[in-house]
Amino acid sequence: MLTHIYVLVPVLDNEKHYWVGDDEVEKLLRHGSGWLASHPEREEITKRYLKYRRDLAREAMSRLVDEESPDPDVAATVHNNEEEAIERPLNLNEQRINAVLAALKSSSAKRMVDLGCGEGKLLRALLEDRAIDEIVGLDVSHRALEIAHERLKLERLPTRQRDRLKLIQGSLMYRDSRLVGYDAATVVEVIEHLDEPRLTAFERVLFEFARPASAVVTTPNAEYNVLFETLPAGKLRHKDHRFEWTRQQFKEWSERIARLYGYEVRLLPVGTEHTSYGAPTQMAVFNLTT
Repeated sequence: MLTHIYVLVPVLDNEKHYWVGDDEVEKLLRHGSGWLASHPEREEITKRYLKYRRDLAREAMSRLVDEESPDPDVAATVHNNEEEAIERPLNLNEQRINAVLAALKSSSAKRMVDLGCGEGKLLRALLEDRAIDEIVGLDVSHRALEIAHERLKLERLPTRQRDRLKLIQGSLMYRDSRLVGYDAATVVEVIEHLDEPRLTAFERVLFEFARPASAVVTTPNAEYNVLFETLPAGKLRHKDHRFEWTRQQFKEWSERIARLYGYEVRLLPVGTEHTSYGAPTQMAVFNLTT
């Protein structure tokens, strides 16, 4: 909170009463660490903080982009490959996508947004469903969106098909008017990447502010991890996971969200269920009731 105040007081005042030099860039980056890179108004904040010094603002913005995705090839590819390598024998990614598509069909969604869309694996499947009129893919990483654009071959698609899909950069931590009014939202293997304070902010962004008619959330089932031969005991499936929940923990979270924000929820297994450990992925389907 104090770092936010340090940066935002002069920004809101829109005036600094001393010379702004190179050292102010370092101050901004130091006090903005951990939050400014993903803030939806980071450009305006940067310009005002640096008193509209374009050279300094350009330097700060370039470094903020680097902070947001310090090594995009590693963050967007290597870690995902590690998780996929663990799950590949089960073909789990395909099973997840099919389960999400089935949930969306049951909701009859025409306009939907994929939050944390990454490199566009779910978006590709959604594009093939002609019953969906509008698809938005949102991710905090510019590099992930670039990869999605390339892999989906958007520039080669027919105009009508291309116009159905829009890729936008944004954070799940801040209220975003662009996310309001959709029939459905998907959040596939995302929440486990958020630490507790950020998870709380995300809950409000999705269920209180965006408030889609339906939401589909998937996350790993921690109990199933003992069955992965290549996963050491006690380790999470992904280096960036902050947690992996048991079935009971996910049930309690989902039911709390439903009670708090006026949804009903169904919990479904994804993948082949084991008698003792459940399915490898757990999915919650939320439907608005109020």
